[in-house]
Amino acid sequence: MPDLALRPWRIVLPAIAGLCALALLCAFLARVFGAEVALAVAAGVLVALYAVQLYYLGALGSWLGRPALDGIPGGFGVWADVFARLHRWHRDSEIGRRRLIDNEERFRRTISALPDGIILVDVSMQIEWCNPVAERHLGISLKSDYGLRLTNLVRDPQLVAHVTGGDYSRELIFRPMARPSAVLSLDVIPFEPARSIIITRDVTQSERVDAMRRDFVANVSHELRTPLTVIKGFLESFADSDLDLGPVRRNHLQLMMEQADRMHRLIEDLLMLSRLESEAPVQAEDIDVGQLVREVADEARTLSAGRHRIIVDIETPWHVRGSRDELRSAFGNLAINAVRYTPDGGTVRLRWAEAAGRAMFEVADSGIGIAPEHIPRLTERFYRVEKGRSRGTGGTGLGLAIVKHVLLRHDGRLEIESQVGRGSRFIVWLPASHTLPDAGGAMSCSLLNGGG
Repeated sequence: MPDLALRPWRIVLPAIAGLCALALLCAFLARVFGAEVALAVAAGVLVALYAVQLYYLGALGSWLGRPALDGIPGGFGVWADVFARLHRWHRDSEIGRRRLIDNEERFRRTISALPDGIILVDVSMQIEWCNPVAERHLGISLKSDYGLRLTNLVRDPQLVAHVTGGDYSRELIFRPMARPSAVLSLDVIPFEPARSIIITRDVTQSERVDAMRRDFVANVSHELRTPLTVIKGFLESFADSDLDLGPVRRNHLQLMMEQADRMHRLIEDLLMLSRLESEAPVQAEDIDVGQLVREVADEARTLSAGRHRIIVDIETPWHVRGSRDELRSAFGNLAINAVRYTPDGGTVRLRWAEAAGRAMFEVADSGIGIAPEHIPRLTERFYRVEKGRSRGTGGTGLGLAIVKHVLLRHDGRLEIESQVGRGSRFIVWLPASHTLPDAGGAMSCSLLNGGG
C-alpha cells in the first residue's frame, strides 16, 4: 500500500506563501487606495478562504459518514491532495477487503469439501462455524444452531464427557444418537486459549472391517484350539510312555511338545485379545492389588527358577475397581517379559505405589534394554525388536498388545523407559476414579526371590 501520510511542509509552505502574497497585495492596496481598502480586501479574502475550508471540511465529514469510492469530493490545493490520497486509500482497502473475503470464502469451500466434519467452538463449546459433514455427523445445523452449546444440542453422554473432560490425548470412538448405525471418531484440538476445533470422522467401514478381522481371528483360534489339544495330548502320552524311542526321536518329540505349547500360548493370547477388543463392558470388581502383585511375583519366580533376584514393593495397599483377570493378565505379561529379557543373575522389581493421586504399577529390570526407535511400536501385535527375539524366549509377540488393550478398557496408560544394556521400566498408570484407598493405612514390604 502506498504511503498516504501528508508531509507537514506540503501544508505549511503553501499557507505561508498565500499569506505572504496577501500581505504584499494589501501593502500595495494601502499605498494606492489607502489602509481601509487594503483591510477590506484582506478581510474579504480571509472570509472566502475560511468559507472554502468549512465547505471542504463539511464535505469530508459527510463522506466519512458514508464512505464510498465514487463519492469522494473534488478540491483544489491541499484539499485536492487530501482527497486524492483518500481515493487511493479507499481503493486499496476495498481491494484488500475483497481479497480477504475471497480467501475466506475459498477457505470455507475447501473445509466444506473435506470428508471430515469440522466444528469451531469457543471456550464454552458454543458453535462458531461447522461444515456440512459435521452437520450430517452430529445432526446439527449452522444456520439454526449458531451460537448454541454443542453439548446442549448433541446429548450423547460419551461426547459430552469427552469434550468437557479436558483430556484430549486420545480420540473418542462412539455411535452418535443421530446416526446409530454409524461409528464416528472425534478429536478435539485446542488452537487458541478460547477456541477449539472438533474433528469428526466416519469410521464405520474401518470398524466393520476391524470387527470382521476380530471375528475371523477369534473363530480361527477357537477352531485351532480343539485339534491342538488333541495333538498335545498324544504328544504327552508318547512322552510319558515307556516306549524306547531313542535319543533322536525323543529329541524330536521334545521339540514338537515345545512348539505345541508355544502355539497353545499364541492361541490363548489371540483369544484374550479378541475378548478385550469386544465392546462388552468391564466386569468391575474390587481387587486387592497387593495380593494380585504377589501372585504375579510368584509366577515370575516360577519362570525364573532361581536365576533372577525378584523384588516386590507394595507401598500403597490400594484396591482397584476393574476386571481382576484382565489386570492379572496385563501385570503378568509385564513381569514375565522382564524375566525373559533379563540375563541370569539380573534383578526384576515389581512395585505398586501411589503418585499424584493415581495408582502406579512398575516393572523394572536390569535386562538387555530396548533401543529408542523401537519403543513407540512395542505394543503393536507381533512387533519384534529383533527377528527371533520373542521366539528364542518363548514369547508370542502379543503380550504388550494385551497390556495396551487392558489399560484402554481401564482408562489407564503405559509408559516405557529403556536403555540398551541397562534395563527397562514399564509403568502402568491407573486413574484415581478406578482406585479405592485401603482404610488400613500404608504398608511397605519387600519380598526377595525364594522368600516370603
